[in-house]
Amino acid sequence: MTQINELQHRITAALDRVAQGVARLEERAAQPQAAEPTEPGIDPAEVARLQDALDEEKLANAQLEERVRKLHETHRQELEAAKAAAVPAPETKPTVDVAALDLDLQRLRQSNEMLRATNEELRKALAENVGEPHLINKAMLAELEGLRAARSVEASETRAIVASLTPLLEAAAESEEAN
Repeated sequence: MTQINELQHRITAALDRVAQGVARLEERAAQPQAAEPTEPGIDPAEVARLQDALDEEKLANAQLEERVRKLHETHRQELEAAKAAAVPAPETKPTVDVAALDLDLQRLRQSNEMLRATNEELRKALAENVGEPHLINKAMLAELEGLRAARSVEASETRAIVASLTPLLEAAAESEEAN
């Protein structure tokens, strides 16, 4: 971006110098011509060449200015998009995927039932002096962990229900206050 600005500055300065030279030449050309030119170095072909160079530089400058304008516009749009992506919309409310939560809860309950059945079989095997006591301890720990997980899922389910009901209750309270 700084290179474009620097190039634009240089081109503008060059165009100014060319324009000043052309203006001086036009002033001299507008003065009445004597039989002999007052300035020996003025050549009409050189004036035409300089005028063409000036026109080319003006065109290049206009193109550069258009490119800079487009770059600024693109940069502004990208910046706005980045800001919009970085800041969540204030009116978005957290959504709760109740179906997924229910599915997790059902799977957890099934695994707990299987764990309880396994523990019961281990207890029966131990009663017959066939089982190992450390297996029973591991099974009991697994059952406790399953119960903790079930409690956690139930708490999450409760939070989901509260989150779903809160906007409805607030809307009902607002409509009641309005009446």
